[in-house]
Amino acid sequence: MILPPAPTSTTPVAVDAHTKILGIETSCDETAAAVVVGGSVVRSSVVSSQVDIHARFGGVVPEIASRAHVDLLTPVIAEALVESGLDGPDLDAVAATYGPGLVGSLLVGVSTAKALALVWDVPFVAVNHLEAHLYAALLEDPSLELPLVVLLVSGGHTMLVAMEHHGRYRLLGSTLDDAAGEAFDKVARYLGLGYPGGPAIDRIAMEGDPDAIAFPRAMQNDGLDFSFSGLKTAVINHVRKHPEASTADVAASFQEAVVDVLVTKARRAARQIGAKGLVLGGGVAANSQLRERFLSACVEDGVHGFLPSRDMCTDNAAMVASAAWYRLGADGPSGLDCGADPNLRLPLLTD
Repeated sequence: MILPPAPTSTTPVAVDAHTKILGIETSCDETAAAVVVGGSVVRSSVVSSQVDIHARFGGVVPEIASRAHVDLLTPVIAEALVESGLDGPDLDAVAATYGPGLVGSLLVGVSTAKALALVWDVPFVAVNHLEAHLYAALLEDPSLELPLVVLLVSGGHTMLVAMEHHGRYRLLGSTLDDAAGEAFDKVARYLGLGYPGGPAIDRIAMEGDPDAIAFPRAMQNDGLDFSFSGLKTAVINHVRKHPEASTADVAASFQEAVVDVLVTKARRAARQIGAKGLVLGGGVAANSQLRERFLSACVEDGVHGFLPSRDMCTDNAAMVASAAWYRLGADGPSGLDCGADPNLRLPLLTD
């Protein structure tokens, strides 16, 4: 049994290599729009980042994020359409992320998408943000064979997902506390490296020694779930006891501990289900050390490893439009009564 996606209003719609979908992404602090044809051909992808707006606060401020989406979304959509060479009436559907995320931000994207769908008389498709990340790899390499294990690592999520078929997912493991991206942000803030923490630690870690400090690898040899809260605390305690410690060494050692756990468990998951491929997804998938170690492990294990481009790791609308292509063909349009769901979960197999 598969848990249902967004509420649908009709039967599945025939989609093909010529189906053109406008995707909209506003789940957090990236305002994005893209046009994708046939589920895999990106005609345009525009992302307007709010990083500079939120940096002064050390993190995303929900109210500011939603107001920025209101200001930015219309010009971002216009730019995406111009780059694609298409007008609204040329499109076959409009899709938007409806969860999980910040409820105010989600509502901006969902409301805009439904309004455009009504004006252009095309279907509206509500897309699960986590499912969209699963399709980022297939968007760039449609030849990837299923089943795949996807290591989805972001600021809000750290999970291992078995992608058995399109729309058929099984959760293999997830974080029991902090997500990896959240741990990066918190450690970076404590070290005074600024926001966002992931890129800041990635940069300074290149100057440090990853073996300088033996930080713990929680649950590394225990199942497929993750825990990063203790590692974060270990970093703080070490710096308090050793204020003279090199920030670069601390960052490099912390990053090495996170990457060790992520790669070890991803390899274990791939072996466990006999996956044909192992894929990274989510914002933390842009981390240089993780990408290098991940591909090396795939080569050692003889598994097809794939890394989405860094543009496809972070939040974008192309992955939303790609996921919408599959959902439109499987489930049909979403009902216009579909609202935002900030706590939405990935639709999983329950048997």
